[in-house]
Amino acid sequence: MKKDSVGFAPENLAPTDIPATWKAMEALHDSGKARAIGVSNFSTKKLGDLLEVARVPPAVNQVECHPSWQQSKLREFCKSKGVHLSAYSPLGSPGTTWIKSNVITHPVVLSVAEKLGKTPAQVCLRWGLQMGNSVLPKSTNERRIKENFDVFDWSIPDDLMAKFSEIEQARLIRGTTFVSETYGSYKNLEELWDGEI
Repeated sequence: MKKDSVGFAPENLAPTDIPATWKAMEALHDSGKARAIGVSNFSTKKLGDLLEVARVPPAVNQVECHPSWQQSKLREFCKSKGVHLSAYSPLGSPGTTWIKSNVITHPVVLSVAEKLGKTPAQVCLRWGLQMGNSVLPKSTNERRIKENFDVFDWSIPDDLMAKFSEIEQARLIRGTTFVSETYGSYKNLEELWDGEI
């Protein structure tokens, strides 16, 4: 976004310079102001390009990841490069009016939850943990917050984990806000996500 801009209007988009931005992040790391530095929403290509020029590799790539958007290619790439994958929207943003899909009501998730005596949200969070991700659920409901913590003393058996591969994959957070024919660095969603849509 352009300096001093307000809102996500297309004219507020500014071209990105990832190498220059990363160099500034490395300076913060070198000065001790940041113990670790990372990225968010980087595709396999963007992360690979950054790793070619980074002196300090990113510690983490925070991305949308849940049973309906498993990010298999990106997850394997991150693992091979020692970059941790942190999952935002691990429940698929239930209750969000602008998202049409609901991960926690998917038949596979519901079936696994019933077989294990857990809630669908717990199953989604546990799935993420077993995939090696950290998960960042968001809630303001005390009961659900407590429920979200009850994911560490049990696991999803391999036969049930295999069922998650049956779930059709679809990104819920499209990214259209960061795409413009005229402004910014990305003219379409294909460019923004480097084909990982």
